[in-house]
Amino acid sequence: NGTSVEEFILLGFPGTWNFRVSLVMVFAVTYSLTITGNASIIALVWMTKNLHTPMYFFLCNLSFLEIWYTTGAVPKAIGVMLGSSQTISFSFCILQLFFLLSLGSTECFLLSVMAYDRYLAICYPLRYSSIMSSVLSTRLALSSWLGGFLAISLLAFLTSRLTFCGPDVINHFLCDIDSCLALSCSDTWPVELATFLVSIIVVVASCAGTLVSYIYIISSILRIKSAHGRKKAFSTCSAHLSVVTIWYGSTIFLYVKPSAQNSLDLNKLVNTFNTVVTPLLNPFIYTLRNKEVKQALGQAFQKK
Repeated sequence: NGTSVEEFILLGFPGTWNFRVSLVMVFAVTYSLTITGNASIIALVWMTKNLHTPMYFFLCNLSFLEIWYTTGAVPKAIGVMLGSSQTISFSFCILQLFFLLSLGSTECFLLSVMAYDRYLAICYPLRYSSIMSSVLSTRLALSSWLGGFLAISLLAFLTSRLTFCGPDVINHFLCDIDSCLALSCSDTWPVELATFLVSIIVVVASCAGTLVSYIYIISSILRIKSAHGRKKAFSTCSAHLSVVTIWYGSTIFLYVKPSAQNSLDLNKLVNTFNTVVTPLLNPFIYTLRNKEVKQALGQAFQKK
């Protein structure tokens, strides 16, 4: 590539040693809970036959994704804050960028697929089993993974061709598009355009698909005559709706913009929410707001 900088220095979160140690403890505890929570969901669905449905198959995919998404950011961030691993090679920087953005894109597609699954379950309950077969659910999940990684391939390649002459300090705890563009001494317009177009295709298109699904879902729920029936129908999608709101809100702020010249400090804060907090919230949201999961958990503890 055309870079003269072989490695970058990640700034992390400036502050006193005690402040950084406190952050490390928060990151470490959150990371441990995230891995445990998402792995528990996968194990629970795997062991409970009643949960062998497309809805929970997609949930397992989401939990598996969250494990790797937070793993791609948090361990390195802890090393940066402790001062033991502040440098990152150019090639590993591009790899981390590609890995995190690909998983983020995959999550957008998965959430859209999960919204479509809920749309079929609520709007076509009698035909749901025949439409959302195991073959279709597998294809939709596989398409989400492939689409997420393919969508970022060109973007990562263009970023790797940027020229970096110095400085080599990244105001972040990970490598992201905005930080790389801020440091590049070459023309960044092609990368900014590619980032904007990929954001429109991945984030906005999947968000629009999710929104359309929920418009049909809500209109269908409102036509249910009994209050109990409306409550039961809404409970099947309320957890997913909560996750969708949290994820798309922060993702649209980070990536759907014509230019990368946003505050890097603000991006760092939102990225912390995306890579540390959101993966932790997902298993708890689905557990606390889903009766079937809570029943399966109760049965699992009773067996022990």
